[in-house]
Amino acid sequence: MTDNSDASAGEASTPKADWYPDPGGVHEYRYFDGTSWTDDVSDHGQQSKAALTTSGPVPTTRRSSDKIRGQVRAKAGVDSTVAGGGTLFTEPVLVVNQKAKLIELNNEYAIYDQDGKQIGAIRQVGQSTLKKVARFVTSFDQFMTHSLQVVDMQGVVQLTVTRPKKFAKSKVHITDASGNQLGSIIQQNMIGKIRFSLVGPSGPIGTLNGENWRAWNFNIKDNDGTEVARITKTWEGLAKTMFTTADDYVLQIHRPLEEPLRSLVVASAVSVDLALKQDARGFG
Repeated sequence: MTDNSDASAGEASTPKADWYPDPGGVHEYRYFDGTSWTDDVSDHGQQSKAALTTSGPVPTTRRSSDKIRGQVRAKAGVDSTVAGGGTLFTEPVLVVNQKAKLIELNNEYAIYDQDGKQIGAIRQVGQSTLKKVARFVTSFDQFMTHSLQVVDMQGVVQLTVTRPKKFAKSKVHITDASGNQLGSIIQQNMIGKIRFSLVGPSGPIGTLNGENWRAWNFNIKDNDGTEVARITKTWEGLAKTMFTTADDYVLQIHRPLEEPLRSLVVASAVSVDLALKQDARGFG
């Protein structure tokens, strides 16, 4: 999609005519003609027509506050006393819990703060009927393009995480609410402790580093090698792990971060799940 620059101070706040993430939460992009949303949509570079539905769903895993707090403190070992700002970009701890399903045809996650209040969600978009069938009967979908929208509780898109079709190592691209490129999370190796590079528009800005061979826990470092965040996969019990496809993560951000590192860190927990579990089935 095209780069959507900000309007000048003297212009109205209405966005200019361009492609934007689909507010309906079904397709990757929808065309806004400067006045209203059109029926023109785009998924993985292929344009088609589809009427705009109501605002897309905001997935929830319906976890109790006590369970979320236990996940943060007992399972992830995080004892944060820093109060957050109540949004996806101002909380020091984000709990990313995947919706448990016996058969997973769409990836869905709920995002909570450290006290168990849901503040956002992640929903998969651009899934054609053919791709869902392939996902149900084969493992070929691991080589296909996958896109996820990170949304607030009103269903408004904050980030889009896209992993293009691949053969071996993964590359995940992050765009903002207007479809502007913020950067990429690029897998560097396939053997041993998995490592990713965080790359912004001007070059490398950090790394995402696996701390064990099963790729459960990661540290995130800036370009100076200082740890700025940490991802911990939390164990939800044998029954859930054996009979559902759900994965749960706690993302702890150690200090306020500047863009684009902040957005890449927020997107990193689901990017790891998308890059590794979606690809190989055997990670995690």
